[in-house]
Parts: sequence; structure tokens; C-alpha cells
Amino acid sequence: MKKALAILLALATMLALCACGAAAPAPTPTSAPTPEPIPTKSEEMTFPNGDKQLYAVVYTPEEQKDSYPTVIISHGFAGSHKDNMARAELLAQNGFCAVVFDFYGGNQASKSGGSMTEMSVLTEAEDLSAMMDGMLALPYVDKNNLFLMGCSQGGFVSSYVAAKRPADVKALVLLFPAFALQDDCWNRHGSIENIPETETVMNQPLGAIYSRDAMSFDIYDVIGDYKGPVLIHHGDKDDVVNISYSEKAAQIYENVEFTVIHNGGHGFQGKQLKESNAGLVEFLLKHVG
Repeated sequence: MKKALAILLALATMLALCACGAAAPAPTPTSAPTPEPIPTKSEEMTFPNGDKQLYAVVYTPEEQKDSYPTVIISHGFAGSHKDNMARAELLAQNGFCAVVFDFYGGNQASKSGGSMTEMSVLTEAEDLSAMMDGMLALPYVDKNNLFLMGCSQGGFVSSYVAAKRPADVKALVLLFPAFALQDDCWNRHGSIENIPETETVMNQPLGAIYSRDAMSFDIYDVIGDYKGPVLIHHGDKDDVVNISYSEKAAQIYENVEFTVIHNGGHGFQGKQLKESNAGLVEFLLKHVG
């Protein structure tokens, strides 16, 4: 009996020692809380350009302020305002007013009206300039912080308008800008005299005005008139507009940040889109003031 009790006491002592020496369970790792995005709101609006009414959607932070830095975003060839709604919302989440719109004749079902046979880079430049006037007239737009952003052909147009109205543009963002479009027109036609009344480009119907206007000047002779900050994002896998066209533009601009989006095509997706969005938000915030 005494021997059995001694054995039990020894076992109890060993278990107690093991329990004392056991490591405490590792705490479950917790990540830092992600800041909640600023709530946003949007409003459909129209802006006049002569007898045309340009359809737009304006995004702002939900919290009302006296004014917001403002970004006008231009879509690409045959695109629409819908192409950049996610970018506009992202900018509003970061404290900006952002507007997306349809160019007149900018696609085959443009909410601004018109036909693609009436559209050219110069008619789109007139539309963008009218959008600037309309936005600058809004009481909540910070007139000292108006930015232009454009994708593909919208980048071409934005670069042109910024050069024509440099005092009104705080900074310029060009995403895979279509600086190749003039060479494309020259390669198709050889001379202005050879431009047909209509043609089909990328499955889209165009009028003679498209190539005629594109071939009437050299964009590289124009863009250098804008001396403000410029951000260019271009993918090294772009098979529509070779990155060399943006490299040439970067050599002309006096104040430029040129980012190569590795494995990015003509239009960004997935990882490349996240990289571009993060970069453009950082750039814009840096130049507010």
C-alpha cells in the first residue's frame, strides 16, 4: 500500500513538472487593421459643348467639404465612361472629386450622342476642354487642383489639352497613352489626299475627319508646352501601342515620372492594375496643394 502511494506521488510530481515546463500556446497572429475606404457618392450630370451635351458621372467623397481636388478621366478609342468608373471611385475614396464621361461619338452607343464617323482626337480635345470648363464652374471643385487623366487615346487627348491649357492643369496622368495613332494613320493612308470618306479601324467605323485631324500635326511638337508634373504608366507587353512611344514622350516632358508596368498590356489587369492604381493615387496626392 505504501509502495503504491509512493508511485502515485512520483507520477503526480512528474506531471506537475511537465506542466510547469510546457510552453504557453503561441498567440494567434493578427494583422494590422486595414483602414476603411472613405464612403463615396456619385451623380449623373451633363456638360455643354456648344449644342452638344456631354454625359458624365461625378464621384465625390460622401463627407461634404467646401472643395475637392478634381480629376477628369478620359476613356480610350471606342470606350466609354464605364471603363474608368472603378478608378473614379478609387480616387473619391482617397478624397478626390473624379469625373468620367463619354466623348461625343466616342463609341457606337455614346451617351453623349454622335457617331464615331464624326469623332477625331481634335473633336475629343474640344469635348475635354468643355468638361474642364464645366467642372471648374462647380462650387465644390478646387480650381487650383484640377488634374487630367487619360487612357490610350484619352491619354493622347489629355496630353494635347494639357499643352493647350497648361495654367488650368495641376498635373497629368497618362495610362498607356496612344501616341502611336498618328503613325497608324500615316501608315494606312500615306498622305492626307488618300484618306477615304469612311474606313474601318479595329472594327469601328470612322469618318475622314479621324485620320485627317490626326495627320494635321505632330503630338510630340505639342506636348512639351505642358511644363507641369506628368505621370506615365505603360506596359512592356503592350501589343497595341509600343512602349517606345511613351519613352519618346518621357524624353520631351520636363517634369515626368515614367513607370514601366512589367507584363502589362494595353490596359491593365490584376497585379498590373493594382500597381498602376497605387502609383497614380500616390502621384496625385503628392501634387495636391
